[in-house]
Amino acid sequence: MRLRRPALALPVLLTLATAACGSADDSDGAASTGTPASGACGPESLPLVTDGKLTVATDSPAYEPWFVDNDPTNGDGFESAVAYAVAQRLGFSEDQVEWVVVPFNRSYKPGAKAFDFDVNQISISPERAEAVDFSRGYYSAAQAVIALKGSEAANATSLDDLRDLQLAAQAGTTSLAAITDVIEPAAEPDALTDTGQAKQKLLNGQVDAILADLPTAFYISAVEIPDSAIVGQFQAESGEQEEFGLLFEKGSRLRPCVDEVLAGLDEDGTLAELEQEWLSDVVGVPQLR
Repeated sequence: MRLRRPALALPVLLTLATAACGSADDSDGAASTGTPASGACGPESLPLVTDGKLTVATDSPAYEPWFVDNDPTNGDGFESAVAYAVAQRLGFSEDQVEWVVVPFNRSYKPGAKAFDFDVNQISISPERAEAVDFSRGYYSAAQAVIALKGSEAANATSLDDLRDLQLAAQAGTTSLAAITDVIEPAAEPDALTDTGQAKQKLLNGQVDAILADLPTAFYISAVEIPDSAIVGQFQAESGEQEEFGLLFEKGSRLRPCVDEVLAGLDEDGTLAELEQEWLSDVVGVPQLR
């Protein structure tokens, strides 16, 4: 039985069965759902790492709410669900999807890839795009600040209030870049191996606050560190939205087909329904400026 994560905000009563993809054999549905029916984007024509398999990469551990129970294969969690929705519309069954582990910081390094695409909250950026290709965005995320309740950091109401605090985030992420480029703290922020290490440092009192994307922050605050609070949210760059994209080897001929699928998932509302199913409601989180 698949376990659902605890509700983090407003209860959502959605059924994904009706939001699922049309059959790859249904040519009438192909045009309206973004399912490549044949030709260069048919399963038999796609340039794949392994014939007949769609190889998808993510990091380990795979954190909630993007994945559930550290198991990308179960289809639970927003990014697992997106990956399987893309696979289905490309014409692959669940048992034709192969998951592999690729550390976050290694995913966007130059060179050949042992996967067809990587899904791991990887922000699209011009710097990374010099070495790899990205799909169109499948999710727009704000950055969030998490602090222990009752702490000085928890009382912050602006970015300026955070500048004299010790902050931390996972190395190589836009969360860390947001600290250095947007908050511009007086002290060098802690660049940590992963979000788990950042959470432990917060619990130990070694840092005043940590940064993560907003959905991850909701899960940390509601489930993993109940004595913490989301201080506020902000965009990584002023006036711009941070977007997550599926990552491909540079020059991938698979990317245009996946873009076609993602466009269909966006247009028919499937991506929005998956967001409502798996990601927290952002209403009520203060904006930090």
